[in-house]
Amino acid sequence: MRVIAGSARRLRLKTLDGMETRPTQDIIKETLFNVIQNEIGGSRFLDLFSGSGAIGIEALSRGASEAFFVENNRKAVRIIEENLEFTKLKDRARVITADVMVALNQIEGKGKFDIIHMDPPYESGLDKNVLEYLLRSEIADSETLIIIEASVKTDYSDLFEMGYRIEKEKIYKHNRHLFLNKYRGIL
Repeated sequence: MRVIAGSARRLRLKTLDGMETRPTQDIIKETLFNVIQNEIGGSRFLDLFSGSGAIGIEALSRGASEAFFVENNRKAVRIIEENLEFTKLKDRARVITADVMVALNQIEGKGKFDIIHMDPPYESGLDKNVLEYLLRSEIADSETLIIIEASVKTDYSDLFEMGYRIEKEKIYKHNRHLFLNKYRGIL
């Protein structure tokens, strides 16, 4: 896995061995960043279920002002920290070792994020827990772009009733990206 563009372009990132994480393939990561390229510069980026940190590192490399990485696997956290050191992006990053819901509570009150990316274990229901939390949270408003990487099999027919609007969807062979916003007016 490598950084595709920006200040850390072409640098190879470490990943966790085994099946504990599921790194986003470079071609899918490239497609994701092609969609959001105009939103990245100067943004505050939150990378939930970070794994190796590749998504948040790509955002930093492309000009995000800062990125928060949330991961509860301590081995993966060490990999994120090594990747941040190697890419020389550590000064604009904050790594939180905690369960995602605990971490969200820890960062509450520390400002709004422009982009929130999450890649939870597929079919775990953790994505819905995060979305429920974000509806009443100050870290996301109606302008925050929320991106979910999920299995193509995951049912998201209830997003509108939850309070979200799907702005765009990119479908790949086995997974997809959903690009969401809270309804306008819900804070």
